[in-house]
Amino acid sequence: MAVNRKAKADRLPISQRIDSRMPNPGRRQMTPTEWVIKGELFLNCSCEVFCPCVVSLGAHPPTEGHCHAWMAIAIDEGHYEGEDLGGLNVGLLVDIPGRMGEGNWKVAAYVDERASGKAYNGILQIFSGAAGGTTGLFTMLVSEIIGAERAPVEITRDGNRRAITIGRKIAGEIEMLAGKSPEHPVMVSNSKYWMGPDIIAATGLKSKVRDYGRVWDFGGKSAEICPIDWKGPKP
Repeated sequence: MAVNRKAKADRLPISQRIDSRMPNPGRRQMTPTEWVIKGELFLNCSCEVFCPCVVSLGAHPPTEGHCHAWMAIAIDEGHYEGEDLGGLNVGLLVDIPGRMGEGNWKVAAYVDERASGKAYNGILQIFSGAAGGTTGLFTMLVSEIIGAERAPVEITRDGNRRAITIGRKIAGEIEMLAGKSPEHPVMVSNSKYWMGPDIIAATGLKSKVRDYGRVWDFGGKSAEICPIDWKGPKP
């Protein structure tokens, strides 16, 4: 499935760019609410080999001592308090100074410009951890949300490749690692990783980030793909 649009995040009217910085987790209250997201998350990070966070559950240091990454979330179906989220895309810029499990993450969120006002706010509640449920741990791990904005988040899923484009800010493409059987890529299965139990190993092809003072290139670096089925509890 491919979504292709010409608009650039950088060309959006100022009124559509939302730069209201959300409070730090220490001051943010978790208000569990009903929500569901089903789809796929894929990412490319700064690790030289397959990310050790998957099997260590965030306890092992990243291979470079820090974790820089972009994440892409394709929501195939879902809702936030009854508001449909199906078909929307989300991008994240993630800057982690050390072990994933030790927190102090800095995160920027890019929410599909097609999202309604309620869907936009709901997605931010989910990915800040404030909505509780699967992503509730973000209230402990994320120390600062450095920005949140609407953007034309373009995601392509084609065979063994995945790609995300957010204007001139994030342009990433990854490819699954081929396994012994051509039908099955290399993967970690039945894990307790927060994203989901089955993680497909991949590698970055062309992958660059330029935003919020970060200039990163993840070409040839570790990548992963994960089917997701996340939810928040009923209040």
